[in-house]
Amino acid sequence: MRTTLALLRASHLAPTLAVTTVVAVLTVVAGLEPGTRAVLVTAVLAGQLSIGWSNDLLDADRDARVGRADKPIATGELPRGLVRRAVVLVLAVCTVASLAAGLLSGLVHLVLGVGSGWAYNLGLKRTVWSFVPYTVAFGSLPVLVWLALDPWQLPSGWMVAAGGLLGLGAHLLNVLPDLDDDAATGVRGLPHRLGGRASGLCALGCLVAATAVIVLGPAGSTPLWAGAAGGAAVVLAGAALRTGGKAPFRAAMVLALLDVVMLAAR
Repeated sequence: MRTTLALLRASHLAPTLAVTTVVAVLTVVAGLEPGTRAVLVTAVLAGQLSIGWSNDLLDADRDARVGRADKPIATGELPRGLVRRAVVLVLAVCTVASLAAGLLSGLVHLVLGVGSGWAYNLGLKRTVWSFVPYTVAFGSLPVLVWLALDPWQLPSGWMVAAGGLLGLGAHLLNVLPDLDDDAATGVRGLPHRLGGRASGLCALGCLVAATAVIVLGPAGSTPLWAGAAGGAAVVLAGAALRTGGKAPFRAAMVLALLDVVMLAAR
Protein backbone atom coordinates (compact mmCIF):
# COMPACT_ATOMS: atom_id res chain seq x y z
CA MET A 1 0.00 0.00 0.00
CA ARG A 2 2.81 2.45 0.85
CA THR A 3 4.44 1.76 -2.51
CA THR A 4 1.16 2.31 -4.34
CA LEU A 5 0.60 5.62 -2.55
CA ALA A 6 4.16 6.68 -3.32
CA LEU A 7 3.64 5.84 -7.00
CA LEU A 8 0.50 7.96 -7.03
CA ARG A 9 2.33 10.87 -5.42
CA ALA A 10 5.14 10.60 -7.97
CA SER A 11 2.70 10.57 -10.88
CA HIS A 12 1.76 14.26 -10.53
CA LEU A 13 -1.70 12.96 -9.73
CA ALA A 14 -3.67 16.23 -9.88
CA PRO A 15 -2.62 17.27 -13.42
CA THR A 16 -2.75 13.63 -14.56
CA LEU A 17 -6.36 13.31 -13.47
CA ALA A 18 -7.22 16.80 -14.71
CA VAL A 19 -6.02 16.12 -18.27
CA THR A 20 -7.63 12.67 -18.30
CA THR A 21 -10.93 14.12 -17.07
CA VAL A 22 -10.91 16.83 -19.74
CA VAL A 23 -10.41 14.19 -22.44
CA ALA A 24 -13.14 12.00 -20.93
CA VAL A 25 -15.58 14.92 -21.10
CA LEU A 26 -14.53 15.79 -24.65
CA THR A 27 -15.16 12.19 -25.78
CA VAL A 28 -18.78 12.58 -24.61
CA VAL A 29 -19.12 15.99 -26.29
CA ALA A 30 -17.74 14.57 -29.54
CA GLY A 31 -20.16 11.63 -29.41
CA LEU A 32 -17.62 8.81 -29.46
CA GLU A 33 -18.82 5.25 -29.03
CA PRO A 34 -18.47 3.97 -25.44
CA GLY A 35 -15.76 1.46 -26.39
CA THR A 36 -13.68 4.10 -28.15
CA ARG A 37 -14.15 6.45 -25.20
CA ALA A 38 -12.80 3.86 -22.79
CA VAL A 39 -9.80 3.09 -25.01
CA LEU A 40 -8.95 6.76 -25.54
CA VAL A 41 -9.27 7.65 -21.87
CA THR A 42 -7.04 4.68 -21.00
CA ALA A 43 -4.46 5.87 -23.52
CA VAL A 44 -4.45 9.41 -22.12
CA LEU A 45 -4.26 8.23 -18.51
CA ALA A 46 -1.34 5.92 -19.31
CA GLY A 47 0.44 8.67 -21.24
CA GLN A 48 0.03 11.16 -18.40
CA LEU A 49 1.33 8.62 -15.88
CA SER A 50 4.43 8.11 -18.04
CA ILE A 51 5.03 11.86 -18.16
CA GLY A 52 4.57 12.33 -14.42
CA TRP A 53 6.77 9.41 -13.40
CA SER A 54 9.50 10.23 -15.91
CA ASN A 55 9.53 13.83 -14.69
CA ASP A 56 10.22 12.82 -11.10
CA LEU A 57 12.63 10.09 -12.19
CA LEU A 58 14.72 12.45 -14.32
CA ASP A 59 14.64 15.16 -11.62
CA ALA A 60 15.33 12.84 -8.66
CA ASP A 61 18.94 13.94 -8.07
CA ARG A 62 18.02 17.61 -8.44
CA ASP A 63 15.06 17.22 -6.09
CA ALA A 64 17.28 15.49 -3.54
CA ARG A 65 19.78 18.38 -3.61
CA VAL A 66 17.10 20.90 -2.66
CA GLY A 67 15.54 18.61 -0.04
CA ARG A 68 12.18 17.95 -1.72
CA ALA A 69 10.57 15.74 0.94
CA ASP A 70 7.39 15.52 -1.18
CA LYS A 71 9.20 13.60 -3.93
CA PRO A 72 9.28 9.86 -3.03
CA ILE A 73 11.86 8.98 -5.69
CA ALA A 74 14.25 11.67 -4.45
CA THR A 75 13.85 10.59 -0.82
CA GLY A 76 14.44 6.93 -1.65
CA GLU A 77 10.96 5.91 -0.54
CA LEU A 78 10.23 4.76 -4.09
CA PRO A 79 12.89 2.59 -5.81
CA ARG A 80 14.00 4.00 -9.16
CA GLY A 81 14.02 0.58 -10.77
CA LEU A 82 10.37 0.10 -9.91
CA VAL A 83 9.48 3.47 -11.44
CA ARG A 84 11.41 2.65 -14.62
CA ARG A 85 9.45 -0.59 -14.99
CA ALA A 86 6.20 1.27 -14.36
CA VAL A 87 7.09 3.81 -17.05
CA VAL A 88 7.80 1.07 -19.59
CA LEU A 89 4.50 -0.63 -18.75
CA VAL A 90 2.32 2.47 -19.07
CA LEU A 91 4.09 3.51 -22.27
CA ALA A 92 3.24 0.13 -23.76
CA VAL A 93 -0.38 0.48 -22.67
CA CYS A 94 -0.47 4.04 -23.99
CA THR A 95 0.89 3.04 -27.40
CA VAL A 96 -1.48 0.12 -27.89
CA ALA A 97 -4.55 2.00 -26.64
CA SER A 98 -3.73 5.15 -28.62
CA LEU A 99 -3.47 3.28 -31.91
CA ALA A 100 -6.54 1.18 -31.08
CA ALA A 101 -8.57 4.40 -30.89
CA GLY A 102 -7.60 5.17 -34.49
CA LEU A 103 -4.35 5.57 -36.40
CA LEU A 104 -4.55 9.35 -36.84
CA SER A 105 -5.80 9.95 -33.31
CA GLY A 106 -3.12 7.65 -31.92
CA LEU A 107 -0.30 9.36 -33.79
CA VAL A 108 -1.47 12.80 -32.66
CA HIS A 109 -1.61 11.63 -29.06
CA LEU A 110 1.75 9.86 -29.11
CA VAL A 111 3.62 12.64 -30.93
CA LEU A 112 1.94 15.88 -29.84
CA GLY A 113 0.57 14.79 -26.47
CA VAL A 114 2.94 12.28 -24.89
CA GLY A 115 5.90 13.31 -27.03
CA SER A 116 5.55 16.94 -25.95
CA GLY A 117 5.45 15.94 -22.29
CA TRP A 118 8.59 13.87 -22.63
CA ALA A 119 10.35 16.64 -24.57
CA TYR A 120 9.60 18.97 -21.68
CA ASN A 121 10.99 16.51 -19.14
CA LEU A 122 14.10 15.74 -21.19
CA GLY A 123 15.28 19.32 -21.54
CA LEU A 124 12.85 21.91 -22.88
CA LYS A 125 11.85 22.79 -19.31
CA ARG A 126 15.30 24.36 -18.92
CA THR A 127 14.92 26.68 -21.92
CA VAL A 128 12.92 29.73 -22.90
CA TRP A 129 10.81 27.33 -25.01
CA SER A 130 9.48 25.55 -21.93
CA PHE A 131 5.94 26.73 -22.75
CA VAL A 132 5.81 24.98 -26.14
CA PRO A 133 5.14 21.40 -24.94
CA TYR A 134 2.25 22.49 -22.73
CA THR A 135 0.73 24.67 -25.44
CA VAL A 136 1.01 21.97 -28.10
CA ALA A 137 -0.15 19.13 -25.86
CA PHE A 138 -3.25 20.93 -24.55
CA GLY A 139 -4.11 22.25 -27.98
CA SER A 140 -3.96 18.71 -29.38
CA LEU A 141 -6.50 17.27 -26.91
CA PRO A 142 -9.61 18.14 -28.98
CA VAL A 143 -7.80 17.00 -32.12
CA LEU A 144 -7.05 13.49 -30.88
CA VAL A 145 -10.66 13.12 -29.67
CA TRP A 146 -12.32 14.23 -32.93
CA LEU A 147 -9.88 12.17 -35.01
CA ALA A 148 -11.13 9.09 -33.14
CA LEU A 149 -14.61 9.54 -34.66
CA ASP A 150 -15.68 7.18 -37.45
CA PRO A 151 -15.34 8.77 -39.94
CA TRP A 152 -12.77 11.07 -38.41
CA GLN A 153 -13.29 14.81 -38.18
CA LEU A 154 -11.35 17.86 -37.10
CA PRO A 155 -12.50 19.95 -34.11
CA SER A 156 -13.39 23.61 -34.42
CA GLY A 157 -10.39 25.90 -34.48
CA TRP A 158 -11.60 27.79 -31.41
CA MET A 159 -11.34 24.58 -29.36
CA VAL A 160 -7.71 24.10 -30.37
CA ALA A 161 -6.93 27.74 -29.63
CA ALA A 162 -8.61 27.56 -26.23
CA GLY A 163 -6.73 24.37 -25.41
CA GLY A 164 -3.41 25.96 -26.33
CA LEU A 165 -4.10 29.01 -24.17
CA LEU A 166 -5.11 26.75 -21.27
CA GLY A 167 -1.87 24.83 -21.71
CA LEU A 168 0.24 27.96 -21.64
CA GLY A 169 -1.56 29.20 -18.54
CA ALA A 170 -1.21 25.78 -16.91
CA HIS A 171 2.54 25.78 -17.52
CA LEU A 172 3.01 29.17 -15.91
CA LEU A 173 0.88 28.21 -12.90
CA ASN A 174 2.46 24.78 -12.51
CA VAL A 175 6.00 26.13 -12.27
CA LEU A 176 5.31 29.03 -9.90
CA PRO A 177 5.56 27.05 -6.62
CA ASP A 178 8.96 25.59 -7.65
CA LEU A 179 10.69 28.72 -8.95
CA ASP A 180 13.23 28.97 -6.11
CA ASP A 181 14.11 25.26 -6.12
CA ASP A 182 14.42 25.28 -9.90
CA ALA A 183 16.67 28.34 -9.86
CA ALA A 184 18.94 26.67 -7.30
CA THR A 185 19.50 23.75 -9.67
CA GLY A 186 19.92 25.60 -12.94
CA VAL A 187 16.44 25.30 -14.45
CA ARG A 188 15.54 28.49 -16.32
CA GLY A 189 12.38 28.03 -18.34
CA LEU A 190 10.14 30.85 -19.49
CA PRO A 191 8.47 31.40 -16.07
CA HIS A 192 11.88 31.64 -14.37
CA ARG A 193 12.97 34.31 -16.83
CA LEU A 194 9.74 36.25 -16.43
CA GLY A 195 9.75 36.04 -12.64
CA GLY A 196 6.98 35.02 -10.28
CA ARG A 197 4.75 38.09 -10.51
CA ALA A 198 5.00 38.44 -14.28
CA SER A 199 4.33 34.73 -14.75
CA GLY A 200 1.22 34.95 -12.57
CA LEU A 201 -0.05 37.92 -14.55
CA CYS A 202 0.67 36.20 -17.88
CA ALA A 203 -1.13 33.07 -16.69
CA LEU A 204 -4.11 35.18 -15.74
CA GLY A 205 -4.06 36.86 -19.14
CA CYS A 206 -3.88 33.51 -20.97
CA LEU A 207 -6.85 32.16 -19.06
CA VAL A 208 -8.92 35.30 -19.64
CA ALA A 209 -8.08 34.99 -23.35
CA ALA A 210 -9.09 31.31 -23.28
CA THR A 211 -12.39 32.33 -21.67
CA ALA A 212 -13.00 34.86 -24.44
CA VAL A 213 -12.28 32.26 -27.13
CA ILE A 214 -14.65 29.76 -25.51
CA VAL A 215 -17.41 32.36 -25.18
CA LEU A 216 -17.06 33.95 -28.62
CA GLY A 217 -15.61 31.11 -30.71
CA PRO A 218 -18.60 28.84 -31.40
CA ALA A 219 -20.91 29.78 -34.26
CA GLY A 220 -24.36 31.12 -33.47
CA SER A 221 -25.62 33.21 -30.61
CA THR A 222 -23.79 33.17 -27.30
CA PRO A 223 -25.79 31.52 -24.49
CA LEU A 224 -26.61 33.78 -21.59
CA TRP A 225 -24.66 31.61 -19.16
CA ALA A 226 -21.53 31.77 -21.34
CA GLY A 227 -21.72 35.55 -21.56
CA ALA A 228 -22.21 35.78 -17.81
CA ALA A 229 -19.23 33.48 -17.20
CA GLY A 230 -17.08 35.56 -19.53
CA GLY A 231 -18.06 38.74 -17.72
CA ALA A 232 -17.34 37.12 -14.36
CA ALA A 233 -13.89 36.13 -15.62
CA VAL A 234 -13.07 39.71 -16.57
CA VAL A 235 -14.30 41.02 -13.21
CA LEU A 236 -12.31 38.37 -11.35
CA ALA A 237 -9.15 39.16 -13.30
CA GLY A 238 -9.55 42.89 -12.75
CA ALA A 239 -10.10 42.45 -9.02
CA ALA A 240 -7.05 40.20 -8.76
CA LEU A 241 -4.84 42.71 -10.58
CA ARG A 242 -5.94 45.52 -8.27
CA THR A 243 -5.40 43.39 -5.17
CA GLY A 244 -1.92 42.18 -6.15
CA GLY A 245 0.09 39.72 -4.05
CA LYS A 246 -1.07 36.13 -4.53
CA ALA A 247 -4.47 37.19 -5.83
CA PRO A 248 -3.56 36.82 -9.56
CA PHE A 249 -2.32 33.28 -8.93
CA ARG A 250 -5.50 32.30 -7.05
CA ALA A 251 -7.71 33.98 -9.65
CA ALA A 252 -5.89 32.13 -12.42
CA MET A 253 -6.57 28.80 -10.69
CA VAL A 254 -10.28 29.63 -10.52
CA LEU A 255 -10.29 30.73 -14.16
CA ALA A 256 -8.57 27.52 -15.25
CA LEU A 257 -11.34 25.47 -13.67
CA LEU A 258 -14.00 27.75 -15.16
CA ASP A 259 -12.48 27.47 -18.63
CA VAL A 260 -12.36 23.67 -18.51
CA VAL A 261 -16.03 23.49 -17.48
CA MET A 262 -17.04 25.96 -20.19
CA LEU A 263 -14.99 24.18 -22.84
CA ALA A 264 -16.83 20.96 -22.08
CA ALA A 265 -20.24 22.66 -22.00
CA ARG A 266 -19.83 24.59 -25.28
